[in-house]
Amino acid sequence: MREWRTRTRLRKTLIDERTAWLQRVRATLFHHGVRGVPAELRSAAGREFLARLELPAADLERIEVALQMVDALDRQLGPIEQALRRLARRQPGCRALMDHFGIGELTAPMILCELGDASRLSASRKAVRCAGLDIGVHRSDRRARVGKLTRQGSPQLRWALFEVAQSACRPQSPDHADYLALKARGLSHVRASMTIARKFARRSFHTLRELGPSALEPVS
Repeated sequence: MREWRTRTRLRKTLIDERTAWLQRVRATLFHHGVRGVPAELRSAAGREFLARLELPAADLERIEVALQMVDALDRQLGPIEQALRRLARRQPGCRALMDHFGIGELTAPMILCELGDASRLSASRKAVRCAGLDIGVHRSDRRARVGKLTRQGSPQLRWALFEVAQSACRPQSPDHADYLALKARGLSHVRASMTIARKFARRSFHTLRELGPSALEPVS
């Protein structure tokens, strides 16, 4: 699985770089007080919105360069994502993970590669720890208080589980009621999603643990 782990991590790196270029575009728009910016600048509507802007030539050039970099990264991502999708459709561990609503052809390989052999973990809470999704506790002589995420595990696994947890926002998700209950308690979208992500870490652990050694069987 080392080869596939390299590919999943490369995909994450390219996505991070693409996000950084898009953030540069948004920073330019914010600097000029541009309103009504589409949520997805890579879409046709987003590109059309950017094409209509009337900004100083230097800023328009900065935006154009950023979009060219985004397009170049998309071209690099295409073959990598196609290969990962082919793997997910054939690999036993990926196919088992995709039985869970929200885990798809691109997140399953990353979860599998980063979580690895589930038999090495004695409990599902250790899968949460592997992702750095466990909550630290600050203790003193008189009290203990819950802190922030430890972030001590795999950042790639944490990212994949958080991406999967976004599915809980959809009404058809089995986790939608839990998501709404967390929001009703006053949790932000991010904190509610992190809670759901911990559930997916545990589910992934149990799924791979039950599948046994075949979960990591290589495919040609």
